[in-house]
Amino acid sequence: MSLSRKPELLIPASSLEVLKTAVLFGADAVYIGGEAFGLRAKARNFSPEEMAQGIAFAHARGVKVYVTANILAHNGDLEPAAEYFRQLRDMQPEHCDALIISDPGMFMIAKEVWPEAEIHISTQANNTNYQTYLFWWKQGAKRVVSARELSLQEIRDIRDRIPEEMEIESFVHGAMCISYSGRCLLSNYFTGRDANRGACTHPCRWKYAVVEESRPGEYLPVYENERGTYIFNSRDLCMIEYIPELVAAGIDSLKIEGRMKTALYVATVARTYRMAIDDYLESEEKYRANLEKYREEISKCTYRQFSTGFYFAKPDERSQIYDNNTYVNEYIYLGIVEERKGDLIRITQRNKFCVGDEIEIMKPDGTNVSVTVETMYTEDMQPVESAPHPKQVLWIRLSGEASVYDLLRVKADE
Repeated sequence: MSLSRKPELLIPASSLEVLKTAVLFGADAVYIGGEAFGLRAKARNFSPEEMAQGIAFAHARGVKVYVTANILAHNGDLEPAAEYFRQLRDMQPEHCDALIISDPGMFMIAKEVWPEAEIHISTQANNTNYQTYLFWWKQGAKRVVSARELSLQEIRDIRDRIPEEMEIESFVHGAMCISYSGRCLLSNYFTGRDANRGACTHPCRWKYAVVEESRPGEYLPVYENERGTYIFNSRDLCMIEYIPELVAAGIDSLKIEGRMKTALYVATVARTYRMAIDDYLESEEKYRANLEKYREEISKCTYRQFSTGFYFAKPDERSQIYDNNTYVNEYIYLGIVEERKGDLIRITQRNKFCVGDEIEIMKPDGTNVSVTVETMYTEDMQPVESAPHPKQVLWIRLSGEASVYDLLRVKADE
């Protein structure tokens, strides 16, 4: 299939390890945050040294890296932001490919400090109409991220009214925010941690209750109606079944949410969307024939049930989860292969597993290999039967071959 606008697959990364995973498992571009000015303050994020390493790793494999600086800035943020943009501009040996910004003041500072920088306008800027796109284009922005509240028809209308060279980026998978374009005051009000400056405590996932005045110390659940007490808790977005519609709408970059997620989540989502996009570019028939495979693979990462968000209609009661705030979790992340010596592999263990367990090797090429854990050793080569300690370095012998950067996982019920 020949397309004038081949969609980019844009994957989040919270750390250098996750960035490498995203690159190897199918990303065309990765977006990351530095130690300040991004909207994921609780993510591990990147030191300048790690950022330089990550950019070099990605560029060596033809993958772009975008850096978030998308807080809604206060006065005290502006001078430090200018210094931050200078550091990004002067980063060696290579700098990032674009900045992601939402605040007009931050935009002006970035243009003054680094005039050559490509700037993308964050969804946090409430980009809901074509005049907003045209405004940012005239200011010098290359790309605008659409608000999550737009339908595919609205995005098509925007594409028809903006310059062909201007790019549209849209979220296609991941958590949905209950507030308009992420502009939320609940976290700041309840805890003093500002969602618009990267410190959201996610009150939308809380269970709400009120004190029973006649019975001090007792709480009664707050109901929106008879359905439940998690009144803000939306399902996750998933558009894996609608790649043709996303492409037809004129979207240039298909963005995955999740800068707080594990390497397993990133690998699963990146690999599945890579497969779906490539199959569709080859032929729509091949893509349609493999839909069940995409559904099966995408469900192997953590998620809060799925919906299509605002793309086809306004969300209704079926887009909410009223009885709990837990994830569906079909697979457990064990670790990533860091080194291989002979028939042993080294990992930094993320969850407990034991000698004799049946686990799965997840490979970037799309294959999953079931293997048995045959032997296990500590870092100083003492034999052990299990890995009970988080982040324990282990040497493992498996019944099948694993390569560096392969991921290890196990079914949750095993």
